[in-house]
Amino acid sequence: MTTDTSTRIALPGGEMLAWSDLTGRRLPGGGPLAALAARVVPAGARVLLAGPHDPGLVDRLAHADVTCLLRSWPDGSALAEDRPVRVVVGGPGGLPADETFDVVIAAAGLDAVESVEGTPVGWDGLLRRLVAVLAPGGTLLLRLDNPVGLTRMVDTTPWYAGRDDADWAVGGVLDAGRPANLEQARQRLAGAGLRPGGCFAAYPEPGAPTALVDADALAAYPGSGLLDAVLHGACAPGRADRPVLQDPARLAVDALHAGLGAALAPGWLLLAHRPAPAAPAAGDPPDPAGTAPGAARTTPAGPGGLPVLWVQTGPPGIGVVEVTAAADGWRWRVPGPVAAAADAPFATRAAAWRDPAVLTGAVPEGRLLRTVLLDACLRRDLAALRRLLRGYAAWLDAHADDAGRLTGATALASLDNVVLAGGGAAGASPGFAVLDPSWRASDPWPLDVTLARGLWRFAAALATGGYAHPWSSTLDVAGLTVVLAGTAGRDLDRATVTAAVDAEVAVTAALRGLDNADRVALADELRAVEPTAPPVGLDSHQQLREAWLRQKDELTRVTALLRWTEELLTSRERALRRAEATINLLSGSLSYRVGRLAITPARLAKRGARAAKRRAKDALAPRRDEQEQQ
Repeated sequence: MTTDTSTRIALPGGEMLAWSDLTGRRLPGGGPLAALAARVVPAGARVLLAGPHDPGLVDRLAHADVTCLLRSWPDGSALAEDRPVRVVVGGPGGLPADETFDVVIAAAGLDAVESVEGTPVGWDGLLRRLVAVLAPGGTLLLRLDNPVGLTRMVDTTPWYAGRDDADWAVGGVLDAGRPANLEQARQRLAGAGLRPGGCFAAYPEPGAPTALVDADALAAYPGSGLLDAVLHGACAPGRADRPVLQDPARLAVDALHAGLGAALAPGWLLLAHRPAPAAPAAGDPPDPAGTAPGAARTTPAGPGGLPVLWVQTGPPGIGVVEVTAAADGWRWRVPGPVAAAADAPFATRAAAWRDPAVLTGAVPEGRLLRTVLLDACLRRDLAALRRLLRGYAAWLDAHADDAGRLTGATALASLDNVVLAGGGAAGASPGFAVLDPSWRASDPWPLDVTLARGLWRFAAALATGGYAHPWSSTLDVAGLTVVLAGTAGRDLDRATVTAAVDAEVAVTAALRGLDNADRVALADELRAVEPTAPPVGLDSHQQLREAWLRQKDELTRVTALLRWTEELLTSRERALRRAEATINLLSGSLSYRVGRLAITPARLAKRGARAAKRRAKDALAPRRDEQEQQ
C-alpha cells in the first residue's frame, strides 16, 4: 500500500526512517559525475536516480523528468522539499512495475539501493530489477567499486575491518555474488540483457570523483603528460586529511605508466544499453551508450562520442573541464558559458588568476617534464638531467622580454605543468609546451624567480619524497635548488630561492582560495621544508618511515662528526698536558734555576735602559719645540 505524504513522495514500504546516506563529500555543481550524467541524459528523458546522489547532480538534470529512488526517509524528504522531482522512498521493490525509464543512473552503486527493511535480493537481483524498468533503447550508468583499487591499497584500515554504520554492507573479492573486476561486470551486464558500452575510471574516490577518465584512453596512452598530471592532481590533495599507507598520487602515476590506470582505479562508471527491438538503420547517429560489439576504434575518444576526460578544477576555479577527441588530437573544452576573467571568483589576484577562455585549443602532447626528470634522477643520468634542465631554462629565456621578465602562463610554467615532446630519447632536441595555459601570472615575473620556483618545487619533491638522486644527501632544499640551477647552467643564489618560495606561497594561496590566516600558515609550512621531513600535506606511513630513515642517517652522520671532534679534542688535551708536564719538570731543575739567576739581572738592566732612554727623550722634547718655534 502506498502512502502519500506529499504530492511528490511515495512510500511503498521498506523505507529506513532513521538513516541518511547523504553524509559524504560533495563537489561544487556535482563534479565530473554530474557533467557525465548531463551528457548521457537527453532533454525530456525519463530518468531514474537509483540510490543516493549528490544534490548537485539532481540540479544538473533539470532538463529531464527525474524520479529518485532512495531508502532513507530524511534524504527523500529533504530532496523533495528543495527540488521539483518525484521521490520513491523504499527498496527496489517499490518501483512501479508498469513504468519504464529512458535512463537509469546508479552512480552510488547497487548496495546503496537495497534497504535493510526489505527482503535482500543481492547484487544480481538489484541489477535485474533496474534492467526491468529500463526502456528498450535506454541507457544504464552504473558505478562499481574496485575491491583491489588504489583507495583500498593506501587505506590504513583494511576494508574487511569496518565497524562504522556505513560499513554494514562490505563487499570484496570473496563475495561471488558481485563482480570483482571490469570483465566480470561486463559479463553480468550482458547476462542481464544489456549491451556493455564504455567505461570511465573514477579518481581519487568512487563516491566523489574529481576526475573521470575513459578507460580506453588510460590503456592507450600510458605516457600521456595530461593523464599523468590529472591523476597526480586528483590523488595528491584528496587524502591529506587522513593517514595513508603510501602516497596515492605516486601510486596512481605508476599505475598509469604500467598500463594499469583503469585496472587499479578506485571505482568505475560503466555505460550499458538495452537493445531496442529494431536495429538502427545505416547512417543513424552513434549510440550514446557505447560502440557496438566488434566495432573498430582507432583512437580512444570517449564512449559513443563522450569526452575522454572530465576534471573538477576546484575552488577557485571554473567547475568541470572536459577533454574531447578531435581529428588532430585532444582538445580542451569548458562546458557552459565562460565567465569573464575579471569576474572570476578568486580569493586573490595578487599573484595568479585563471582565464577559462584559454581552454579551447589543442592539448599539448608529450610526457610530463617532472616525470622525465624523476626518471633521470633515479637512474643517476646526469647527461639527461643537464640536457633537460638546460633546455627548460633556454625555453624560458626564449619567452622572456628584453627586461628578462615572463608574463602569462609561461611565468607559472613549473615542471609539473610542462610537457616534453620529442626530447625523451637521448640526443633528441627537447621541445617544451605549457600543459594547462589557463593559470596566468597577474604581473610579470623575473626569469630567475620562475626558474627557481620550478626547480624548488622539484627539489622539495625529491628531498621530502625520498627519491634517489645523484647529489649529496646533506643538501637542504634550497641548496639542492641551487645545484639544479647549476646543472641547468644558471647561477642562482639563496636569496632568489627565498623569493621563489614566497612566489609559490602566493600562487598556491590563489589556487586554493586561501584567506590571510591560511596563507600565513602555508608560508610557514613551505619555508620549513627540510629533507628529513615528509612531504607537505601528506600523512603517509611509507613517507613517514622514509623521513625517519633520513633523520636516522643524519643523526648517524652528526654523531660520527661529534665523536671525531671529541676524539680530536681529547688528543689535543693530552698533548697539552704532556707539554705542561714537561715545562713543570724543566722549571724545577737546577740548570733552569741557574739560568733564571743569570737572565734576571740582564732583564732588569734592559728594562732600566729603556726607562732612561724614555726620560732623556722627554727632557729633550721642550728644547726641540723652542728651536722649531724660533
